[in-house]
Amino acid sequence: MSSVDVTIHEILSGESHSPARSTCNSRLADAPWLFDAQPGYGPGSSERDVIPAITPRQGVLPEEYRTASAAELDLRIRAAKHTLGDRAVVLGHFYQRDEVIQYADFVGDSFQLAQAARTRPNAEALIFCGVHFMAETADMLSRPDQSVILPNLAAGCSMADMADLESVTDCWEELEEVFGTDPTADGLQPVIPVTYMNSSAALKGFCGEHGGVVCTSSNAAQVLKWALERGQRVLFFPDQHLGRNTAKKMGIPLDQMPTWNPNKPLGGNTEQQIRDAKVLLWHGFCSVHKRFTTGQIAAARAQYPSVRVIVHPECPMDVVDAADSSGSTDFIVKAIAAAPSGSVFAIGTEINLVQRLANQNPQHTIFCLDPVVCPCSTMYRIHPGYLAWVLEGFERGEVLNQIRVPESVAVPARVALERMLALAPAARPAL
Repeated sequence: MSSVDVTIHEILSGESHSPARSTCNSRLADAPWLFDAQPGYGPGSSERDVIPAITPRQGVLPEEYRTASAAELDLRIRAAKHTLGDRAVVLGHFYQRDEVIQYADFVGDSFQLAQAARTRPNAEALIFCGVHFMAETADMLSRPDQSVILPNLAAGCSMADMADLESVTDCWEELEEVFGTDPTADGLQPVIPVTYMNSSAALKGFCGEHGGVVCTSSNAAQVLKWALERGQRVLFFPDQHLGRNTAKKMGIPLDQMPTWNPNKPLGGNTEQQIRDAKVLLWHGFCSVHKRFTTGQIAAARAQYPSVRVIVHPECPMDVVDAADSSGSTDFIVKAIAAAPSGSVFAIGTEINLVQRLANQNPQHTIFCLDPVVCPCSTMYRIHPGYLAWVLEGFERGEVLNQIRVPESVAVPARVALERMLALAPAARPAL
C-alpha cells in the first residue's frame, strides 16, 4: 500500500486502484507552501474550523526548497543529518506523513517524543515534526541550551486553539462567582482544572497556577480520579469527547457532565446545572476524530464479521461505545502488534498512522474506518522541503522557526506536567 501522499495523488489523478475512495479536498495534492500566506488551517480535516487571528503563520519557504524534487530533498536531508550527527535529532509524530517519518530518529506521540529527546544529551537542536503545542512541550522539558524547531510554524492544532487563556480565564471567573474560592470542610476545592496535553503551554501554566494538572488520552481516568479527590468538580479542556468518554467509563452520569460553551453566559448552562456538575466539558473537539461514525463501524462489521474496531477516545461517545475498544495511539499500535496473524482491524484515528500500520503489518487486514482520505490539516503542513530548510539552516549555524516558551509560562506549566508524572512515576503515559 502506498503512503497517504501517494494515495491522494492517485485518487485525484484517477489512477487509484480503489475507485471507491475519495479525498475530502482536492487541494490536498497541492504543496503546503501554497497555503502559508492564506488564513485557515489548510486542506484536510480541520479546513472548516475557525482559526484564531493570533495563530502563527509560516513565512515564505525559499524557492530552492519549493522547486526541489523529492530525490533532491532526500539527498539534502540525509546529507545535513549526516553532517550534524548527534547535534540534531528529528522527532516524528505518529500522524506525520511517511515522506517525513522516514527521516525521524524517534517516532511516537507528542509526550513520548518530548521524553525521547532527553535520551540524546548531545543534541543541540530538536526538530519536532508535529504541531505547535508538541514543540512547546518539548521546549519545556528540554535543556535551556537546546533549541526546539518546528519546520512549519503553520502546523498548529485546531482543537488546541479552541481553548485559549483568555476564554478559560473568563470561564474560571464565572465559576468563582458561582462557587466562591473557599474549599469545603474536608478540603475539596470548588473546581480543579485539567487540560489535555493537546493544549497550549499557557493553558498548562493556568492549570499549574490553579491546582490543576495535565492529562494524556491514556492516563485521563487516573488524572480525573486525582482531580476529583481534590475538588468537587473538574473543568476539563479542550476536548469534550476525551473528557466525556473517560468520565462515563468512570461511572459519572451524563447529566453531571454539561458542556461549557465559552461564547455563552455560564457556558450555556443554568446555575443549577453547574452546581450539579462533576465534570465541566469544554466545547472543543478534534476534527480528525469527529469524522468517525457508527455507520462506518456498521459498514466495517458487515464487510468483515470478525473485525476488531479500535478507535481513539477523542471520537464522539456513540462511536467509542460502538467500538470494541478505544485507546491512545500507543494503545492502537500495541494492540495490532500483539494480535495473532490474520486479524482484521478497522481503526478510527488519523489516516497516516492507519495506513502506515497496514504497510508495516501485511499479516493483518488493517483499514481506516473513514473511507474518505482526509489527513490532519496541520500535521500535513510539515513537508520534506521544510525539514531540509531547517536542517540546512542549523548546519549553517542558523536556528529557524525556534519554539521558545517564556519562563513565566513554562514554570507553572511544568508544575502541572510534574503533577501528572507523579501519578505514575514508573510509567510514561502516551498521548
